[in-house]
Amino acid sequence: MSQKLKVGIVGGTGMVGQRFVQLLDQHPWFEVTAIAASASSAGKTYVESVQNRWKLDTPIPEAVKNIVVQDASKVEEVAAGVDFVFCAVDMPKKEIQALEEAYAKTGTPVVSNNSAHRWTPDVPMVIPEINPEHLEVIEAQRKRLGTETGFIAVKPNCSIQSYVPALNALREFNPTTVVASTYQAISGAGKNFTDWPEMLDNVIPYIGGEEEKSEQEPLRIWGTVENGEVVKASSPHITTQCIRVPVTDGHLATVFVKFENKPSKEEILARWSEFQGRPQELGLPSAPKQFITYFEEENRPQTKLDRDIEKGMGVSVGRLREDSLYDFKFVGLSHNTLRGAAGGAVLIAELLKAEGYIQPK
Repeated sequence: MSQKLKVGIVGGTGMVGQRFVQLLDQHPWFEVTAIAASASSAGKTYVESVQNRWKLDTPIPEAVKNIVVQDASKVEEVAAGVDFVFCAVDMPKKEIQALEEAYAKTGTPVVSNNSAHRWTPDVPMVIPEINPEHLEVIEAQRKRLGTETGFIAVKPNCSIQSYVPALNALREFNPTTVVASTYQAISGAGKNFTDWPEMLDNVIPYIGGEEEKSEQEPLRIWGTVENGEVVKASSPHITTQCIRVPVTDGHLATVFVKFENKPSKEEILARWSEFQGRPQELGLPSAPKQFITYFEEENRPQTKLDRDIEKGMGVSVGRLREDSLYDFKFVGLSHNTLRGAAGGAVLIAELLKAEGYIQPK
């Protein structure tokens, strides 16, 4: 690409916004030219606005330090300087919906990390390797919003990416019942141990709203596009428990699954090893070469050892074995702020660019 697309990060001072800044530094297709946040941060340079609350283990990229933060609510001003935006704001749901639609109506594509539009019928919620065909609903969404070039696309909940890819690779065998428990890192709440000392030596067996998302969002991922809307799938039946555990990054899942047509262990391992999606076909910059990696060791995957596989964009599985109540059980792991949040959104943007949905203004 001879000229990089100009990117804005709306909500660029929070933890996920910081991940966007980190991941987009030296990106081959995208360049951050605008950062927007709340009115209290507006007018400061980016380094001034985050220097005492930078949460990542790499320094603030030089290229963004002196970008002056804009007021995210001044939509026309922010949109004027960018080709598209990532959105990762912390606001009430209805306010996020209105803000993202306002950006889209300026003709600016919005790739959202927020949950606000995940169930808007004509907004695609995408894991690029699994349901890229859902991007077709963008045409209907543009008509509804009255824009030729703007739209909203969203990524799903970070926790489901620890087990949905592994199940997706086995859909030919028709999974009918899934029981999953997720053990989720504190960065999923936008915090580290300095912010949240109560999590040290502690487990909290409840994360508000998470179980509903984990049970329903996979069905939308596996849904079909009908008459300009995404219609969720009716199966498998999924039940979950979501637990906060004292690790920095990485969501781990224990999964039990029953199939209509039970595969062999060898068939499951083959499907995991062979599975590729549209990002691998296109060779997108952030796409993992091996999407699903299986560990033969009994004590893998481990969160600390394996969350960064494929630069945090791969999914790890292990401990596949037959079960006495269900057909099989296994353990899955994904990096929640890379594959699950900012990195997953960057991969969506790369797919949208490659498929012609995002272009220079």
